[in-house]
Amino acid sequence: MRSDTERNRRHLVQAAARLFENSPTPVSLAEIAKHAEVSTATAYRHFSSVEEILHAFRAQVGSQLRDFSAQQTTRGMARLEAVSRHWVSLVIEHGGAMVQMRSHRGYLERLREGTGYLAPQAEALDEPLRQSTEDLGLGDLGDDALFLWNALFDPRDIFDLIKNGRTEDEAATLLVAALRGALIGWATQES
Repeated sequence: MRSDTERNRRHLVQAAARLFENSPTPVSLAEIAKHAEVSTATAYRHFSSVEEILHAFRAQVGSQLRDFSAQQTTRGMARLEAVSRHWVSLVIEHGGAMVQMRSHRGYLERLREGTGYLAPQAEALDEPLRQSTEDLGLGDLGDDALFLWNALFDPRDIFDLIKNGRTEDEAATLLVAALRGALIGWATQES
C-alpha cells in the first residue's frame, strides 16, 4: 500500500474512533471523512460503511491486546488476569468507540465465521484461557471459555461498572473473579 493510502486509512479509523467516543448520535461516513481531512470519495475507497471502519478500529484494539498477551511471561490465571485487566484499560482508554459494535448474530457464530475484528482478541485470550482452565482442573473448554470471557468483558458492561462508582481496578478484579466462577460453573455443568 502506498504511504498516502495507508495514512488516509489510518486517519479515517482514528477520526471514527474520536467521533464515536463523543457522539451520542449516529455518525456518517461523510462526517468521518471530514474529520480525517479526506474527501468522502476517498473514505468510500477505503471503507464501504461506518461499520467497516469500526471493525478496523476494533481489530486494531484487538491487536494491541494480542501483542500484550504475547509479551506476558506468566501463565494460567495470572496471565489471564493480566490480559483481562489490559482489556479493561483499553476499553476505558478508547471510550465510546468501543461500545458501537452491535450485531444480531451471536459471538460464537461471528467468531466461527471469521469476523475479522474478533480474531486478534480471540488469539490474545486462547492460550491464557486454556492454561487457566487446565490449572483449575477443568480441561479445555475451547470456544466456550471465549464465549464466557466475551459475555463478562463486554465494553458496555465495563463502562456500566465504571459509571456506577467502580474504579478500573475494582471493575477488573470483579470481572476476573466472575470469569473464574463462570468457567468453573460451566465446566461442572458440562460434565
